[in-house]
Amino acid sequence: MLKGKHLIAGEWVGGETTFTSQPSSGEPHTFADGSPELVDRAARAAEEAFWSYSALSRAERAAFLRSIAEEIDKRGDEITKIGSEETGLPAARLTGERGRTTGQLKLFADHIEKGEYLDRRHDVALPDRQPLPRPEIKLVQQPIGPVAVFGASNFPLAFSTAGGDTASALAAGCPVVVKGHSAHPGTGDLVAQAIDAAIRKHKLHPGVFSLVQGVNHAVGGALVQHPLIKAVGFTGSLRGGRALFDLCAARPEPIPFFGELGSVNPMFVMPEAVKARGEAIAKGWAGSLTMGAGQFCTNPGIAVILDGPEASAFTETTVESLRAVAPQTMLTDGIAKAYRDGAQRIENSADVGELIGTACNDRAAAPYLFETTGDVFLANEALSEEVFGPLGIVVKVGSLEDMAKIAHAMHGQLTATLHIDKGDYAEAAKLMPVLQRKVGRVLANGFPTGVEVSEAMVHGGPYPASTNFGATSVGTMAIRRFLRPVSYQNIPAELLPADIAAA
Repeated sequence: MLKGKHLIAGEWVGGETTFTSQPSSGEPHTFADGSPELVDRAARAAEEAFWSYSALSRAERAAFLRSIAEEIDKRGDEITKIGSEETGLPAARLTGERGRTTGQLKLFADHIEKGEYLDRRHDVALPDRQPLPRPEIKLVQQPIGPVAVFGASNFPLAFSTAGGDTASALAAGCPVVVKGHSAHPGTGDLVAQAIDAAIRKHKLHPGVFSLVQGVNHAVGGALVQHPLIKAVGFTGSLRGGRALFDLCAARPEPIPFFGELGSVNPMFVMPEAVKARGEAIAKGWAGSLTMGAGQFCTNPGIAVILDGPEASAFTETTVESLRAVAPQTMLTDGIAKAYRDGAQRIENSADVGELIGTACNDRAAAPYLFETTGDVFLANEALSEEVFGPLGIVVKVGSLEDMAKIAHAMHGQLTATLHIDKGDYAEAAKLMPVLQRKVGRVLANGFPTGVEVSEAMVHGGPYPASTNFGATSVGTMAIRRFLRPVSYQNIPAELLPADIAAA
């Protein structure tokens, strides 16, 4: 059953005001709305919890993470039901996302047990070194303190209450305060109940996790500006994320803001590849573009291709494939409106042809496809801005040199894809230095909407894809965001942290 309240340091707390969910189906529910005062309570409790939680052994923290996964699975049917009602996502998608959520909790448990993330280093003492002796120095990574996490609209589980940001922060030894997303408060409520159950099972300080719900924008500002919060994880819009990033930077003590903000994830379709399998690439693009109503941050919104007969055939196949896609329910009314507005902006752009135009009503979204030239694309900055939804632009260029110009002009992206055959390698090699500077992940002959949760994955990129190009929000390397290196010089073993004492 839903609590309809905030979870603040082990207590389910109401508030002076409430808000009502806006599900795509089923009955709406009423939830307590957050406030800066509740943020303060949660942050203070997180700071109190830090001292005992950060001192737990890695095995104890790993056991806690696995218990959260177990408690989420216990509530699996309830979570799927309300998640589907709130977001319009099909049950199969939410079941898979729940598996990803529990899987990454277990992955981080395994990761911290191995201990490699600690980056332990030891410079032995050299008392006889001339002209000066060297002291003994040991280094280990330490948790930074309480972390704020903002739930994402498009992933009610894997990027929200117990998603990758929360899992990696807890794995690092940092208590977490989550600002739940108002698009799926019931889902967040049930997942918070699962985390609360795991905290109680392991008899941890209740401040190790808190959830503040609501639509009150003052909550986000209060959270990133609270002096006890030491880092922020965020997935959302460029506008909202940049505002919070600026607040973090303006604090008396600036803190890192790990925000994922927006990306068009360009594909470069090379000549030999399109000759050999242009039809298959076009069909694959249409499927990737419309997966989940295009509501993925890795949605490949731009296809850059050399103009000619093969490009025309590629475009025709894409149009045919997209026309076969039925309208899909978008996550919120606001996202649906932003999608319609974005499509209208591109439709009104000069020298951009509309290949598929649709009438999108309420939360139902159908695909849009546009076509333009490389010169027009380079001259119109608006064409390279993300439109969150199943919208694609085919950019036809006159030469491979023009394709390289597109790559050079691109802002930071989460991904870039090369569709290549062996005969394209020489030209692709010229693009690679540009792409690897512009993106966090370069793909060959695939589609970026699948993000593997693994050791080697990078889900981030140069601004505006993210606010910290050296970080990832997916994969085990995400734990680095919430750690800092500490050196210990000539410290007796009896006083050293357990993780470095024997090194």
